[in-house]
Amino acid sequence: MAFPALEFLPETYRPWFVLVLAAVVAVAIAAAVHQAGFLILRRLSAPRPYLHAMVLGARRSSLWVMALLALRVVLGGTPDEMAYAAGLSYIVTVLLIVCVTWLASSCIQSLSDTTIQLNPYDAADNLLARRKLTQTRVLARSAHAIALLLGVSFVLLTLPGARQFGASLLASAGVAGLVAGIAARPVLGNFIAGLQIAFTQPIRIDDVLIVQGEWGRVEEITGSFVVVRIWDERRLIVPLQWFIENPFENWTHRTSTLLGTVFLWLDFSVPLAPVRQEFERLCRESKYWDGRAAAVQVTDTTDRAMQVRFLISAASSGDAFELRCILREKLLAFIAAHHPDGLPRVRAELEGGKNRDPIRPVPQQA
Repeated sequence: MAFPALEFLPETYRPWFVLVLAAVVAVAIAAAVHQAGFLILRRLSAPRPYLHAMVLGARRSSLWVMALLALRVVLGGTPDEMAYAAGLSYIVTVLLIVCVTWLASSCIQSLSDTTIQLNPYDAADNLLARRKLTQTRVLARSAHAIALLLGVSFVLLTLPGARQFGASLLASAGVAGLVAGIAARPVLGNFIAGLQIAFTQPIRIDDVLIVQGEWGRVEEITGSFVVVRIWDERRLIVPLQWFIENPFENWTHRTSTLLGTVFLWLDFSVPLAPVRQEFERLCRESKYWDGRAAAVQVTDTTDRAMQVRFLISAASSGDAFELRCILREKLLAFIAAHHPDGLPRVRAELEGGKNRDPIRPVPQQA
């Protein structure tokens, strides 16, 4: 190929000078087109938060994709006899695949972040927000994994010696795929369990659970396990598949409201009417009571005492726990002050049966 206008350069460098010049011009045009398209899309997508977030989040990755695509077009027009052109074209192709994967991940992350921002879960009634948050995080992690898998597969397909491995990885077929699938069964099981949790919603972020006898809140749901924050700030790490295969308690599955109980053993001589009035007064004065339920019932008796159940309701499990503790303390103080003989006692009958005064149990010495 002759370049008359480049007679000042040695003949060996003339094709490379033209290639570099064409690449610079192509990249500049691609950058200008990208900037114009970005400004137009940003203005058009302003009323649509999800599309607007994708446009903003994919700005850098899409610029690299446009620039590498322009370089790929320029390198595609180089003559075959040009030294090192084929290797440079391959490098640009691999970088283009990597940047396309980056672009897909940026769009996924933008959608995830926008969904979380539009559905804050720090409100009082956050059931819908927690449902969307759980689905978004689990599906986003799964989408990131799929995008990465496709990117690696397409990179391997560009290598002549690794095309078969890339095709097997992409199609998940063959003996190697079967062996890898059996070896990675726990990982794949947790991956599928994560998708089931995202769609069926047995648990959500910030749900209150009883897992293996431990009370805690769901702090994080990853692609393979769930982090449950125990009440004493310990963390319980549970595989995702465990929640699909085992029963557990979810106190906030449909709503965060909860009923709580306080049980007291009282003497038969305690009148329940004043105790009930005091109980209702304490409920009305407490900020933890939500006003739905407040009841006093005798639920059991023995030969020595009666069991009284104080039923209350609260807006959340935390409020119910606080309210139960407050009522237990203040009801015991009320009974001790107004009915000092109201606590359970041991009754005995003296010889002859004439004196039947109640006798309190003698405390044992240490």
